[in-house]
Amino acid sequence: MEGTYPKPFKRGEVRTISSFLTIMTPPQSIIASSGNYLHSAEVAGLLESACPVENYRGQRILLIVPDATRTCPLGMLFAGLFAQIGEIVGAFDVLIALGTHQPMTEEAICARLEITPEERRTTYAGVGFFNHEWDNPAALRLIGDLSLAETDRLTDGLLSMEVPVRINARIFDYDQLIICGPVFPHEVVGFSGGNKYLFPGISGAEILNFFHWLGAVVTNPLIIGNKWTPVRKVVDRVASMVMIPKLCISMVVDHAQLAGLFIGTPEAAWDEASELSRRLHIEYKDHPFHTVISCAPAMYDELWVGGKCMYKLEPVVADGGELIIYAPHIKEISLTHGHLIRQIGYHCRDYFLKQWEKFKEVPWGTIAHSTHVRGIGTFDEHGEKCRIRVTLATGIPPEICAEINLGYRDPKTMQLADYRDRESEGILLVPQAGEMLYHLRERPAWAREM
Repeated sequence: MEGTYPKPFKRGEVRTISSFLTIMTPPQSIIASSGNYLHSAEVAGLLESACPVENYRGQRILLIVPDATRTCPLGMLFAGLFAQIGEIVGAFDVLIALGTHQPMTEEAICARLEITPEERRTTYAGVGFFNHEWDNPAALRLIGDLSLAETDRLTDGLLSMEVPVRINARIFDYDQLIICGPVFPHEVVGFSGGNKYLFPGISGAEILNFFHWLGAVVTNPLIIGNKWTPVRKVVDRVASMVMIPKLCISMVVDHAQLAGLFIGTPEAAWDEASELSRRLHIEYKDHPFHTVISCAPAMYDELWVGGKCMYKLEPVVADGGELIIYAPHIKEISLTHGHLIRQIGYHCRDYFLKQWEKFKEVPWGTIAHSTHVRGIGTFDEHGEKCRIRVTLATGIPPEICAEINLGYRDPKTMQLADYRDRESEGILLVPQAGEMLYHLRERPAWAREM
């Protein structure tokens, strides 16, 4: 990446990224009026303007979308986009940007796209459904490398190393990529969306592990809800290595409804969508809480994704307080990464940094997840001291909670009604946690912007 790139592009600005020319053209967009949401006719009108038929005739199109762990009316966008160009393109296929999440079944993908089995057999019979395969070398292609000097510059000196950049090889069978997904505050990159659907959405493990650990080194409270983070710089830089034309449809969602839609380059669409997300998805509190009950929705089916219930609420837990992840339906740490978490446990960043020789061979993305769930703290010759307690009220048994260094609460003993409307007592109940970010109006030093 040329320069330090700490600030957003300006409208009409041109920047050279290596040999790739990026023009920050403003996205086409529509934002619902206060208290209202966008409807399908408005979405169709914007798609018609942003995706004119003559630009897509005969083209092979790959739609890159999130899995079921992101709330958004994806069906509206999928149906609208297919209605606009599906009949005139050479191919119209879907790739699920899993990162390292579990693959989705055909039935689950239909549910994600909000189509019936009958529609799948008829209207959408020609649409290919594909899962990303992050751990299959044969499914990936090397597109470049980040040099030691470049990682040093992009991370402001936090990490200096060479990193190979691999991405799903399937994308090279297409003439254009269309990224379609929501933007929310995010613990690793600041705000999700945009090029994040490429990296880590459909990337190889090396770059994924690199910038997840970078986010953990900075810490969740200093990353989440901030736009121009070191991780975002890395994500945008490696995305510039993907020379296939890219269009991004960024959604901003409020109570599962569409509050705003932005269509343009991944950089421009994300930039404007994240501004709306900042206004809608951050709730400010006047004081911290000694007890926070963070209830995981059903879409978080293992702790690997249910950890978002910690990330989004850590900033409002008082020093020495307790955050309880309430999720009786969660029975697994992670089908993919659980064995590694059981080896290392959940610990603060410094626990790993000050014992790096012991842990450096563990996948860095797994270590990053560990630190994000456990929260900030210190480690020295006297041991580990975390700022808050983290307790699981899940289907994960008490002996495993102890093994992984988290507290245990039997969810059957908890009546959520007992915690409702007690904010003045220092108790906060969040019934649907994981996407709204909570901050204090007066942030402590450990949570102030970089």
